[in-house]
Amino acid sequence: MEEKIVYFERAGAENTAAVIALVKAHAAGNGIDKIVLASTRGETAKTFAEAVRGTKIRLVVIPWQYGFAELYEQGPQPFPEELVDQLRQSGHRVHFGTMLFHSDNLYGNKTPGALANVLRVFGQGIKVCVEILMMAADGGCLSKGEKVIAVAGTRSGADTAVVATAAPSVALADLRVHKILCKPENWERAQPRSQTA
Repeated sequence: MEEKIVYFERAGAENTAAVIALVKAHAAGNGIDKIVLASTRGETAKTFAEAVRGTKIRLVVIPWQYGFAELYEQGPQPFPEELVDQLRQSGHRVHFGTMLFHSDNLYGNKTPGALANVLRVFGQGIKVCVEILMMAADGGCLSKGEKVIAVAGTRSGADTAVVATAAPSVALADLRVHKILCKPENWERAQPRSQTA
């Protein structure tokens, strides 16, 4: 089997339109009708929702969990409540679950942070794709074993997409990333949010 992976020269929101085109084409050609999407402030979710309007594709949008932005003095939940309603009325789902790779302080377990750092070797978007797949399955938005496309980005927008089989966090060993559709070739390591707020 031989397939193409698209590598973006730089990470970031400038790649969102290209990611949408790649994801829609792959979904249509492979019978995938669900996209799991990371969206912090809602712009990426709005853009994707508009792009899939009139298709069978449904989004599972995963914003930051409640309380996360406040940790870094960035105010309340940045994902607009009115957008949650709009997306749900269009047949999409929005899930505010626990951000699993940010739970090192839960009972002093350091495994989540270590796993996140290993995944970041491949890029911030790859780390987020794995995280949101588990979050969506944990929240009942995906079934274990369901084949979907996961989309994430670096700081804002979308620059990474993978085809994966979903699994909840209690069955991490069953999660599979089958294909990388696209990712940035170059990216900078994200600084802790407290330094970039």
